[in-house]
Amino acid sequence: MKLSNGVKPISYFKAHASEVINDVVENRNTMVITQNGEAKVVLQDIRSYEQMQESLALLKILALSTKSINEDNFRSANDAFSDLDCKIADRERS
Repeated sequence: MKLSNGVKPISYFKAHASEVINDVVENRNTMVITQNGEAKVVLQDIRSYEQMQESLALLKILALSTKSINEDNFRSANDAFSDLDCKIADRERS
């Protein structure tokens, strides 16, 4: 994604808001709005935003998993399933 093609001053956005929003939504473009020559806001369609949030959540889970492995804070799948089998058996007996 090249942001350089989608950098516009706030005055352009004010004058062409409807067109800009339609372009962002229809073409899934991302636009950077500047104010006084500085990037201030990123405008993107809701689907792209939701996908980005889901990707970030998955990356966070991956980072936490890696941290747990590095700290030896995990259990093998066999141990976890054995414990679950025991808990299920205990409930069935009750």
